[in-house]
Amino acid sequence: MERQVPVHQSSYDKMEKFRDRYLKSKISEPLTILDLGSMNVNGSYRPLFDKPPWQYRGLDIAQGDNVDIVLNNSYSWPEIQSESVDVLISGQAFEHIEYFWITMLEIARILKSDGICCIIAPSGGPEHRYPVDCWRFYPDGFNAAARFARMKVLEVSTQWKPDEHYDNKSNTWRDTMLVCRKYKLSFLYAWRQRVWRSLLHQALIYRLPADSIGNRIK
Repeated sequence: MERQVPVHQSSYDKMEKFRDRYLKSKISEPLTILDLGSMNVNGSYRPLFDKPPWQYRGLDIAQGDNVDIVLNNSYSWPEIQSESVDVLISGQAFEHIEYFWITMLEIARILKSDGICCIIAPSGGPEHRYPVDCWRFYPDGFNAAARFARMKVLEVSTQWKPDEHYDNKSNTWRDTMLVCRKYKLSFLYAWRQRVWRSLLHQALIYRLPADSIGNRIK
């Protein structure tokens, strides 16, 4: 999650469709929207979401354009309160996160009950280390990542074939898009989920390799 690669047009359009489908009815609500891996390297999603009364904030682990909150660690975010975020988006970042399943637990932690998440990452394309390039995602993979974090999958799909509306650069990546929601649970079940996530998260971040990208807490 060191930086985000340039937002290609097909990815931007997918994020716009997510906004129109899932957030259109909330246009007048004061939503808190966080963009994970937000650094602007020739493009960002800010124009889609930075619209009052919505509050858009960009997250990354390095300072730069379109970064409002600098995370000290990709896998532990004390900078963000639990259950304080309405919407979490991320595009072209997850392939660069070595232990993305830990990041999914933090996403689930900070989302409010019934909060929603949209993640876009490539299923294909050449290696593009930034500074590492670890993963490609298919629907089953994103489905598993959401279920691991105990979130409800609303939709997941891959652009398997080239689209005539896009140039070769956009079509190369054949992005997979996941939309999932944090379950709205009773107090007891919500408490059990918080405890489970916390214990699992602590176990997973305990003694992570010191040279892990984005792992600044040794």
